[in-house]
Amino acid sequence: MQFNFLVIFLASLVPMVIGFIYYHPSVMGKMWMAVNGFKEEDMKQGNMSVIFIASFILSFLLAFSIQFIVIHQYHLGSILMNHPDFKKPSTELGKWFAEFMTTYGREFRTFKHGALHGVLTGIFTIMPVLGTNALFERKGAKYIFVNTLYWIICFAIMGGILCQWA
Repeated sequence: MQFNFLVIFLASLVPMVIGFIYYHPSVMGKMWMAVNGFKEEDMKQGNMSVIFIASFILSFLLAFSIQFIVIHQYHLGSILMNHPDFKKPSTELGKWFAEFMTTYGREFRTFKHGALHGVLTGIFTIMPVLGTNALFERKGAKYIFVNTLYWIICFAIMGGILCQWA
C-alpha cells in the first residue's frame, strides 16, 4: 500500500479547522478559557505563526499515525513485511498478497468505519492520556471533558477522511 500524502495533508488540517470552530467563544471557548484560568489578554500573547506551524506539524504526525489505526489493510502488510518474497510479485507470496489486496483491499474503507475507529481511539487513548495529565495538574472533570471531546471530534473526522480516501 502506498501513502497518500495529499489526503494525510488534508486530514492534518482538521484539528485547525475544528479548533477554530470548537474553541470559538460561542461554542466551547469560554469554558475552555475558564477551566484553564485564561483571560482575554492571555490569548493575545505568543507568536501565533509559530503556534500554528508547530500545531500543523504535530497534526500531520497524528494524521500519519491514525491511518494505521483506521486502515486494516496495513496490518497484513506489517505482518509480512520482513518476508523476503513479500514485495516480489513473481513469487507465490507476492501473487497471493496481490490477489488478496485486489479482492479485499477496499473492505472496511468507508468514512463511517474510519470515524468509528477515530472515536474509539479518542475514548480509549486520548482520554486516558489527557485524564492522567489532568489529574496530576490538579485539573477538574470539565478540563478533561472539554479537551477530550475536541480530540474525539478531530480523530473521528480525520479517521473518516483517511479511511475513505487515503
